[in-house]
Amino acid sequence: MLDIKAIRQDPTAIVSGLQKRGHEFPLDRFTSLDAQRKDADVRSQSLLAERKSASKKIGELVGQGVSVDEAKAQVNEILERIATEIDTATEQARAIQVELDGMLLETPNLPLAAVPEGLSEEDNVEILRWGNPRVFDFKPRDHVDLAERQGGLDSETAGKITGSRFAVMYAEVARLQRALTQYMLDVHTQQHGYTEVYVPYLVNRESLTGTGQLPKFEEDLFKIAGDQGYYLIPTAEVPVTNIARDRIFEPAEMGAEGVRFVAHTPCFRSEAGSYGRDTRGLIRQHQFEKVELVQFVPPARSEAALESLTGHAETILQSLDLPYRKMILCGGDMGFSSAMTYDLEVWLPGQDAYREISSCSNFMDYQARRLKARWRNPDTGKPELLHTLNGSGLAVGRTLVAVLENYQQADGSVVIPDVLRPYMGGVTAIA
Repeated sequence: MLDIKAIRQDPTAIVSGLQKRGHEFPLDRFTSLDAQRKDADVRSQSLLAERKSASKKIGELVGQGVSVDEAKAQVNEILERIATEIDTATEQARAIQVELDGMLLETPNLPLAAVPEGLSEEDNVEILRWGNPRVFDFKPRDHVDLAERQGGLDSETAGKITGSRFAVMYAEVARLQRALTQYMLDVHTQQHGYTEVYVPYLVNRESLTGTGQLPKFEEDLFKIAGDQGYYLIPTAEVPVTNIARDRIFEPAEMGAEGVRFVAHTPCFRSEAGSYGRDTRGLIRQHQFEKVELVQFVPPARSEAALESLTGHAETILQSLDLPYRKMILCGGDMGFSSAMTYDLEVWLPGQDAYREISSCSNFMDYQARRLKARWRNPDTGKPELLHTLNGSGLAVGRTLVAVLENYQQADGSVVIPDVLRPYMGGVTAIA
């Protein structure tokens, strides 16, 4: 969440920054609540001082000729009144703080200065294009036609088992998805210095609040029935980032480039508000897989870390020879917790379009403040909020789609990219 001290110090900058992403911050309400909370705190402190003074009053009254019993009775009456008023003031302060915290939990992150103006994906800015889309001498099929032709994709059976927006994959198509996952994990651990981590696929409410999915986006989540309060993870970002919750990383743990984790998990999303979009195939599923990159870094490194993390995701696309473009998202199209986001969009011949395959974000200290995630600054010896980043390295299902469509042949077969063949047992093509 945003730093309440920063809002107090420069409210105009906060309001202006949030307007860049289409959010109107209720400054008048914030100012009123903050003043009420301060008044309640001042009242509590005044009453505590009054109680301390009253406790000494028995001796004064006795010295004035009042009996000990009468003096105690008078003082006890005063103390009871003060105690009641303290309880009232404390409860007022608590209730106001709860309302302030709720307001801040509903407030998105401030965008960095480099984030473009704009309110929708139409205002995103292309900053790089890599590779040239292949020119086919036949009409390219989409991934659904290709995979179904080979008996590798079965949406009908998935619909019978569960419902819409699920898939059953068979044989070499399922194996290709597994190969992509293993390849990505190997590249990120062996070349980019990430530590592989296995995490729970169920998380509690505190974890989702820490990374910003709750309270605002509960409708996008799948909540598990029962009294445990568990949710299926929408992305590995949630459990992996929560590794840092209520923790202080020592300088030796942070190292020169911070802490880097990579995790492969399924992801579960209700896709609320997306009904009718991408209903065909693997593009928008309720259950899908990602290889997720997460970094915890000192604040001075976070902007450079976003560039390197995004570059790590790009490495996968380049090694697979998949054409893509890199977009910087405008203020209105960024995720709730992000201060700056790059989207990588891969070329899909079957759609004749670029589609998102990775979203890489710098959250600055926004998540860390919710999580109480800190590092010990070696220059001061004191704990400070660290910065968090994450990105897909890559979304496995969409990478599978891209490979199927970009490597298809006229007869409907699909050539396996060279880097994946060792993971496919030497198979060179899916016929």
